Amino acid sequence: MNLNLFNNLKSLSIIVSVCAVLSACQKPEPEIVAETQTAPKPENVQPDLTLICENLKKEMLAMTPQRTTLAIEQVNQDIRLCLPLMEWAEQKQLMDLSNQMYKQFLTIERTPLEQMAFENYALDKSEYPTIQQSHFEQLNIRDQYLIRHQGQAYIELVDQGPKKIFYRRHPQYLAKVFAPYLPEAEKVFIEQLALQNSQPLLQNQKLNINPNEIVQRAIFWESYIKNYPNSSYIKDAKYLEQTYRALLFKGTENSPTSVQYIDQNDISASVWLEIEALAQQNDSSLAKQANQFIQYVNMTPEQRLAQIPLPASQLEKIKHDPHQLAVAQLNQFLNLKNVNVNAQNRDCFSDSICNTHPS
Repeated sequence: MNLNLFNNLKSLSIIVSVCAVLSACQKPEPEIVAETQTAPKPENVQPDLTLICENLKKEMLAMTPQRTTLAIEQVNQDIRLCLPLMEWAEQKQLMDLSNQMYKQFLTIERTPLEQMAFENYALDKSEYPTIQQSHFEQLNIRDQYLIRHQGQAYIELVDQGPKKIFYRRHPQYLAKVFAPYLPEAEKVFIEQLALQNSQPLLQNQKLNINPNEIVQRAIFWESYIKNYPNSSYIKDAKYLEQTYRALLFKGTENSPTSVQYIDQNDISASVWLEIEALAQQNDSSLAKQANQFIQYVNMTPEQRLAQIPLPASQLEKIKHDPHQLAVAQLNQFLNLKNVNVNAQNRDCFSDSICNTHPS
């Protein structure tokens, strides 16, 4: 045999043997793919959600003034996850905890100088909103943080005049975070009150809404009472209806509808127009009261004394005060309640629910 041919065959044999050994060392790729395909996939995340909801109340109670808006936004996200799993009673409990959570979060202990700087800051901001505030650096550090983060986590700074400057949780909080998951009656109540209270009712102790808005609110609450008689908030709805009726026909101490109700000219012009328009309707008890109001204004003082008898003890106290006498007679004739929108123990005008505070 030719020597060159023999060497070539020997080399080829060695190459084939090496390739065989290398092939034997490699793992077939299809096995890896198959292993990946058969790997178990998580099908149920309920245990994690359950854990979140179990810890939620602790997280809410643990909220302090040292926490960030990011922390409270995370808790709010967890609330949204858990609410659909709860019955109304537990949802209500969570709502109460959210009130406490925000109260703790917005608590600030200021020195007298810091309090003065805070009020000056708010005053300057309202008068010169485009000017860099010189008071900012004098503020409590927590004030600086909250002012910088206004709008986050539903936090806003409210200025209703001197000594009425404060942080609050925006009324839309409960409407956006809670209401979508609540029973219909409670959902409608919260969403409507959030809309109404997004604008403060009073500014510098005077009414901050026009007579037409007062009428619309009174009509809404009258309708709500008819449509949702079993609502958890039915007592609050009745209180709101009575309040807006009183605000329409009487106003407030600093924004009275009239002084003595002597005639049309003694009535606020914008209020009179709304009452005249209401009197033309026949579909609400508010319209009936509007007609009674016009009758009352057209009475003489003598007719009122004869047709609207007051208890002797009450009449004796107010007979020499024309305004108080006229208001007392109007209350009797229209069956109006005396309401106090500044009441400390019951506040229905700052949030999307009525908050009751210990007296």
